[in-house]
Amino acid sequence: MTDVWHLLNQLGRWGLNHVRGTGRAGVFLYETVRGIFRPPKKFHSVVRHMYFIGTKSFFVIGFTAAFTGMVLGLQGYYTLSKFGSEGLLGAAVALSLIRELGPVLSALMVTGRAGSAICAEIGIMRIEEQIDALECMAIDPHAYLVSPRLVASLIALPLLTAFFDVVGIVGGYLVGVALLGVNPGAYVDGMQKSVEWVDVSMGIVKSILFALLFLWICTYKGYYAGVDEGRFGPEDVSRATTDAVVISSVAILVGDYVATSLLL
Repeated sequence: MTDVWHLLNQLGRWGLNHVRGTGRAGVFLYETVRGIFRPPKKFHSVVRHMYFIGTKSFFVIGFTAAFTGMVLGLQGYYTLSKFGSEGLLGAAVALSLIRELGPVLSALMVTGRAGSAICAEIGIMRIEEQIDALECMAIDPHAYLVSPRLVASLIALPLLTAFFDVVGIVGGYLVGVALLGVNPGAYVDGMQKSVEWVDVSMGIVKSILFALLFLWICTYKGYYAGVDEGRFGPEDVSRATTDAVVISSVAILVGDYVATSLLL
């Protein structure tokens, strides 16, 4: 009987902690969005974070996009050639990138490169009591630290996704046309006839959703690094960073399924 009571006690505590964490994350997002419209002014801070999230991610995004498009071109050619439909290669590559792979892979790459760094930076500010110092000086930490990063990510990630799509399509063109001999006119014409505005808008909506998810989770985990445990050390920042990347990646994949279901 004692063991059953202990188990129920542990389950209840686990449930209450998760409910409290979910509510706190919701309040954190609310304060962050509200902080966009509160002082201090954020233009220079937003530009600086756009440079970090966007410009410094160009290489990894371009590299990933090029090889993703090349693999799509290779696999698509051998699949379509079985049905004598090599001319549809451009449409297959473009739709795959614009609707699904571009937004998802761009968000995952940015989460791994920029999201982890943002979480670690804010976590270090937490354990060094810099966030407490901001509150003592009557400066809203959400408006000062998190809101500019949210605005920057909402602008940068859709642009990175568009860059990913273009580079990926070029990669598929190089493999399909230059290497495997697909007619270049058929590749471009198939792409132009199959891609519609609804496909592009779906990619834009997904990239905005993913930007919100990864930035929200990474900043939240860094902001509360070590708070629940009541200790503030480097290992807490390391654990928060790992959790932030894992949870953000899972949230992006789940969000992709939900968004696709709603937008189709």
